[in-house]
Amino acid sequence: MKRLEGKVALVTGGNSGIGLATAKRFFEEGARVVISGRNQKTLDDAVKQIGKDVLAVRADVSKAEDLDKLFATILQKLGKIDVLFANAGIYKFAPVSATTEGLYDELFDINAKGVYFTIQKALPVLNDGASIIINTSVAGEIGMVNGSVYAATKSALRSFTRSLAAELTDRGIRVNAVSPGPINTPDGFARIGMPKEQVEQFVRDIVAKVPMKRIGQPSEIAGAVAFLASSDASYMTGSEVTVDGGFAQI
Repeated sequence: MKRLEGKVALVTGGNSGIGLATAKRFFEEGARVVISGRNQKTLDDAVKQIGKDVLAVRADVSKAEDLDKLFATILQKLGKIDVLFANAGIYKFAPVSATTEGLYDELFDINAKGVYFTIQKALPVLNDGASIIINTSVAGEIGMVNGSVYAATKSALRSFTRSLAAELTDRGIRVNAVSPGPINTPDGFARIGMPKEQVEQFVRDIVAKVPMKRIGQPSEIAGAVAFLASSDASYMTGSEVTVDGGFAQI
């Protein structure tokens, strides 16, 4: 039997990168999958890649009304949720001297506030015994040049993981985190905003620091998330599973 057979699983930011890879893995594991994202075209493309029975809902996790619509739609169409992968997030880098209030607010609104209120608004729709997985990052564990605000949002998520795990034990809801290292997502490094040549050098510099000497793949994060979502991780809550090729560990 597949590990998530008959379960309803939501992946926020499930239209690209790690979210898309995880939605595919959940589908393969037998779950009825819901994905959300801000871009309707990429949502439609993702459904074609995952499977025709996938439910896609356009929603911005930083907007309360969008989250209300998301969970109302899921409840109406599929019922209650068994697995929530709070994955939606962005990364933008700038030195502290050039960080604007707008950049600071954008990163915290989506990465921290978005995840927190996604979980809060999911609570009435989650089955007792559900599994919540939060996407953190090794950025929250290291000193990150030009990434102070981004790293801080991920540190906040690690704190949320512990505190929410403690709060939700009475309902049997497990809350864990997956902490990716450098991952090869489509156009991911290009989004940093550097010219192509600088991006290529940036990637080479990262690979040189990874003990396994390569960039990770989204499917490798998806495997860890699927484990945390399943009963194989039934005695885990408040934990963070790091998948980084040893980048922040060795």
